[in-house]
Amino acid sequence: MSQQTSQPTPQQVSQQYSEQMSAWSRQLPSCAQHVLEEARAKGATSAEVSVSGSRGLSVNARLGEVETVEFNQDQSVSLTVYRGQKKGHVSVTDLTESALSNAVDMALAFANHTAEDEFAGLADAELMAKDWQDPQLYYHAELEVDDLVTRALTCEAAGRKDERISNSDGASVYAGERCAIYANSHGFIGQLSGTSYSASCVLIAGQGDQMQRDYWYDSQRQWGLLQDAQQIGAKAAERTLSRLNPQKLSTQKVPVVFAAEIAASLVGHLLGGISGGSLYRNASFLKDRLGEQIFPDFVSIAEQPHIAGGVSSSPFDREGVATRDNVFVQDGILSRYMLGSYSARKLGLETTANAGGARNVSITSTGEDLAGILAKMGTGLLVTELMGQGLNMVTGDYSRGAAGFWVENGVIQYPVHEITVAGNLNEMFKQILAVGRDVDTRGNIQTGSILIEQMTVAGA
Repeated sequence: MSQQTSQPTPQQVSQQYSEQMSAWSRQLPSCAQHVLEEARAKGATSAEVSVSGSRGLSVNARLGEVETVEFNQDQSVSLTVYRGQKKGHVSVTDLTESALSNAVDMALAFANHTAEDEFAGLADAELMAKDWQDPQLYYHAELEVDDLVTRALTCEAAGRKDERISNSDGASVYAGERCAIYANSHGFIGQLSGTSYSASCVLIAGQGDQMQRDYWYDSQRQWGLLQDAQQIGAKAAERTLSRLNPQKLSTQKVPVVFAAEIAASLVGHLLGGISGGSLYRNASFLKDRLGEQIFPDFVSIAEQPHIAGGVSSSPFDREGVATRDNVFVQDGILSRYMLGSYSARKLGLETTANAGGARNVSITSTGEDLAGILAKMGTGLLVTELMGQGLNMVTGDYSRGAAGFWVENGVIQYPVHEITVAGNLNEMFKQILAVGRDVDTRGNIQTGSILIEQMTVAGA
């Protein structure tokens, strides 16, 4: 007689999930320390290692049915060793003792074959983070699969209430947790655990050639703060329906508003231009421009990596250097580059604790809501979607496919599509007239809508 295998209950799955995260929290530090000790014993003059483990559950519902339920679990080790000024790097996903030993051997072998680099090496020991407060990134929620299923079905159902919504790409809900360790041979070891919860809905309206697609989503560290499923679905429907019957525009120069949900990309281009890698490769339109006025004087752009529960808060960067608030643009003037230790050495400067990027970036607002921004613009283009990657970081030339709404006298008139917005970031930054208070808080770069005095809009 065959023996029937019992399936775990949702409660048991949730318990196993919690136990695994606890195990990672205990085991990953010893794993990192073991790798460093073995690298040193085998001849590395210094080394650094990142060890991480993550687990996530996602549900996708489409047309009123659960389409997929997926569970993922990953773990990895990233090891960099130095023999003097020679560097070797290896990443592996097998954390067994033999696999880690092989990884050390491979990294050292790679280092033997690389050229010496006078700028290579760990960040300076005296810059390592020492004592820090809990950044409050971890908020475990006892969830079952049914919790995610219910939210996904509810979200999509709310989005499909209007009969003009003709199809759906589905509603998705995700719950995940991650534990990560960074350690180096200075004796530094730092551990962070974080949670991530998100929900999204993508809808289609219209028929045939007149179909339009749009979406909405929310992302939070705490499950309880996630936007109501019905609100996300309704917002997705509202945005999708507003795009029906779009018109084309003739080519012209007009004021342009970048809606908050895409305006972060403009600040992102600034960060890309002041990042160390772009600067020392001579691949940035902002090289050698420290101290120059590149924005209007009401614009300041800064990072605050110690915000409790922030999207990307961290007390240390990817090299263990203690993070701090950085002001990259002060009163319109480019006041600081964004550097890790390697790029800082190449440029003859000091690290700004930005190995791995900037954290919790914000831009000053002029105080208007979106309606106020549109009123200030008068007549022009509100951009709500960007397509393509049309940016030359060396020159600052900017050209992106776009869709959005034509505005007259501060009032939206009709949707537009099949257009291109073009300019040069040097001029676009200087011509910012307003930054709204309608801040999109879901990403690492948080900004409201941005009004630019004039851009070229190319249409039919």
